Amino acid sequence: MKILMHILTIWLCLIVFPVVSLFGNQTISIKQEIERALSKGVGWLNGEQNRTSGSWGEPDYPALTGLALRATMGHPDIQFAKKYASNQKKGFAFLVSKVQSDGGIYGKGLASYNTSICLMAFLQTKNAKYEDIIQTARRFLINQQSDFDTKGEGDNTFDGGVGYGSRWAHSDLSNTHLAMEALYYAKNSLKLKEGQNLDLDWDAAISFVSKCQNLSATNKEKWVSKHKDDQGGFVYFPGSSMAGEREREDGSMALRSYGSMSYAGLLSFIYAEMDQGDSRLQAVREWLEKNYNIKENPGMGQQGLYYYYHTMAKALTLSGIEEIVDEKGNKRDWRKELVLELLNKQDPNGYWLNENGRWWERDPVLVTSYALLALERVYYDL
Repeated sequence: MKILMHILTIWLCLIVFPVVSLFGNQTISIKQEIERALSKGVGWLNGEQNRTSGSWGEPDYPALTGLALRATMGHPDIQFAKKYASNQKKGFAFLVSKVQSDGGIYGKGLASYNTSICLMAFLQTKNAKYEDIIQTARRFLINQQSDFDTKGEGDNTFDGGVGYGSRWAHSDLSNTHLAMEALYYAKNSLKLKEGQNLDLDWDAAISFVSKCQNLSATNKEKWVSKHKDDQGGFVYFPGSSMAGEREREDGSMALRSYGSMSYAGLLSFIYAEMDQGDSRLQAVREWLEKNYNIKENPGMGQQGLYYYYHTMAKALTLSGIEEIVDEKGNKRDWRKELVLELLNKQDPNGYWLNENGRWWERDPVLVTSYALLALERVYYDL
């Protein structure tokens, strides 16, 4: 069955999941707990906005502002979100100021990353006044897809993917899945006018994504691991895994799979509307079940933990997965477990912080945005 779930749609649901409060025997609704955490988090986040510029975090990286805006707009209580209407107005004015002549939305580099996230924020407004910005940003991202000239030597390994651009010339799975996400929702939201039928080469994108998967049946790259602990999972880009290497019996090296990129791989397959019976899709789901973990990013520990939570929440809700059968055969209510973990990690002031600073996760604005977006995903899925 084709998976079509629009990130902008808000469903009000009467179903509640009763849980026992960690602070007593009182039975409470998990949705009420989520909403309370969201209110504290959104309140803290909007207190961190630069009231002069309208930005959040480092102004050269407007993705931070885009994430904060999306987290605020996603609050389930529309009246609560309206309290921060002026913050949102200033935030979007800042994003508009970062629109470049090539259509990208960025400051100092990381052009595709910033554009993908900011495009999602503009789409979430459903405001027609941003249509031109959305159209040009969409075109910019499509043009970021790699097609390296190898002078008759055949396709390049990185063809079809998207990278940071600038001095990071190669494609990677993180940027590729974010671009695919933004282009998927843009494609399903826009009424394209005549002459605007340019689109991502989705087949080429999936070809690149598949080259990031530890699956020897479909990926013939030399680095692919056949180890049982890696089969089906993903790495950062062909030839490089942040989780390190695994030595084979012959002394050669294979790359280890890890959690956040495996969810990014699953999301890429979803955005490309891959057939549910495809072996690549089934393999990554099996790896994610086997390596299910709420306490850490599998293969990476605490590194990139909140990015992991965010990609997990998106991938599992879009997949319609309510329970995960872990390696021991136990059924796990991942939504409940993820919510309780995030509630326990929230500071009384409303923010979240990763003590491990890899990938900017000691920045509470970034981490709080990730946490809020993950909680909102679960809230609407319930």
